[in-house]
Amino acid sequence: MDLTELLPPIYENDLTMQKLQDILSDKINTLADGINETIDECFVSTTSKLLSYHENIYGITVDVTKSDVFRMERIRAKIKGTGTVTKQMIIDTAKAYSNGEVEVIEDNANNSFKIKFVGAKGIPANMADLILTIEEIKPAHLSYTFEYLYNTWDDVSAMTWADASVYTWEGLRVK
Repeated sequence: MDLTELLPPIYENDLTMQKLQDILSDKINTLADGINETIDECFVSTTSKLLSYHENIYGITVDVTKSDVFRMERIRAKIKGTGTVTKQMIIDTAKAYSNGEVEVIEDNANNSFKIKFVGAKGIPANMADLILTIEEIKPAHLSYTFEYLYNTWDDVSAMTWADASVYTWEGLRVK
């Protein structure tokens, strides 16, 4: 904010008043930046310095070797995973880790459920923390499995060897 813009025209050429307003503008801008930074620290999606504080609130082990984005993802998943466990809660939690669509298939007769990743092919990168979070939120008597999508030979049969040669085998499975 430039306070000199708020002065009456009579002070337009007053160097003392302009200098004073410049000093006050700097102080106000510094204060405003500090307030904005403090507000940012209150929210998981914008925090940086207080990330471990948010992790502690939700009982998550602080691991500073992980990226901030990864840690924020885990906190958001934990937030979604609080309260009574429902099928939708498990879907939302798994989606937070996989960044894709997820289905949960219940098998009540066997006290189990299956988490099926349908939005992206392959194994999501953050499976270790998803497993930890599922273990934390699911009822103890339920077991679970994961199901992943991959390409089959039919999916890639139209490719020539030249087209396929730019991929690894794993790359072809999830292309």
